[in-house]
Parts: sequence; structure tokens; C-alpha cells
Amino acid sequence: MAGSEKSKAKVEQAKGKAKETAGRAVGNEKLTAEGRAEQTKGDARQAKEKTKDTFRH
Repeated sequence: MAGSEKSKAKVEQAKGKAKETAGRAVGNEKLTAEGRAEQTKGDARQAKEKTKDTFRH
């Protein structure tokens, strides 16, 4: 289960980065903000999984 959560975090971060880049390229602030939010969500998920791993070992 933890492996899939880690991969979800990476996917969210990558999608967020792509959205942010696309938003900046076309000057769409809403898309840029959505991208940043998605990256933050991915970062939070990754941090949660790292914390779980720390307590498992």
C-alpha cells in the first residue's frame, strides 16, 4: 500500500509541475495556481509516507 501512495505523490507532483508550467507559458494564472496546489498536495502525501516509514523501521 505504501508504494502506491508514494507513486501517487510523485504523479501529483509531476502533474502539478506540468500544469504550473503550462499556465505560466500561456499566462493563465488559474492554471498556474492549480498546478502549485497539486504539487503541494503531492508534497504533503510524500511527507506523510516518509513519516510512516520512519516509524515502521
